[in-house]
Amino acid sequence: MKKLLIYILTFTVITSCEDVVDVNLPEVETRLVVDGLLRVDKSEEFVGVRITMRETSVFFDENQPTQVENAVINYGVLNDSGLFESLSFSHLVEEAPGTGVYVPDPNFSSDQRIRTSAVEPGVVFVLQATHKEKRYFAQTEYAPTVPLDNLEQGDGTLFDEEETEIIVTFTDDGEQDNFYVFDFMNSEFQTVEDEFFQGQQFEFSYFYDDKLEIGQDVTVSILGADEDFYNYMDLVLEQTQNNGGVFQTPVATVRGNVFDVTDLDNITVLDNVESPNDYALGYFAVVQEFSRTLTITD
Repeated sequence: MKKLLIYILTFTVITSCEDVVDVNLPEVETRLVVDGLLRVDKSEEFVGVRITMRETSVFFDENQPTQVENAVINYGVLNDSGLFESLSFSHLVEEAPGTGVYVPDPNFSSDQRIRTSAVEPGVVFVLQATHKEKRYFAQTEYAPTVPLDNLEQGDGTLFDEEETEIIVTFTDDGEQDNFYVFDFMNSEFQTVEDEFFQGQQFEFSYFYDDKLEIGQDVTVSILGADEDFYNYMDLVLEQTQNNGGVFQTPVATVRGNVFDVTDLDNITVLDNVESPNDYALGYFAVVQEFSRTLTITD
């Protein structure tokens, strides 16, 4: 009986010490998040345009889809004065209500899809959107790339035996400095630049943390990138460490190329805004993509 009383008293003391602690999280201003990576497959007739608009939320909550008042992509070749010699456009609408996914408007008076034949080196793309009475602007130049030479499964490991090695081989274009972003599926990316293998064939290994199942298909893609997009992806990968995806939850300190131009008097100079804290997150890029798929054998 004494032991029982001791247990009851002990339990009462412990439970009485369990106080509910309310944490006052700081209020943060929500920001527009743009997932605007357009991948160009030159074997297809049209570019797969799908731009996701989200809005940042409070701590611990996922970013939610949001709607923009209008969205359009302008594209063409710039002259020496920075003006378009000829201009084409693609008006975007929300694919389905509440999704935040914007695609070429199928009900427009003319075909709003972007043909891959119009996407060539030197072509500049401009995304413009209005969200909650703020105007946003992003400019990028089409980034071509080289195809993959080979993709095979290796038997090496980096840290433990549960990893799966994939060996990637490609040949760099030696005529210029090149930047690459590799997509290994499931929001796993790797950035590579050609500083030490310009114009040569290059081979590297990528290790999946978990051992992949026999018979599972793995698709690896090489994406073109300019230096700005390369630097953006490199910084985001450092901070996210493949946790949640580079576009699912962009890191607030890594700014992309989507600018708030509401109070801007000259969109060719993107650093003259008097409110430097007004900006969107995410990135808008138009890149060529080559992919290869292999089946895991062991």
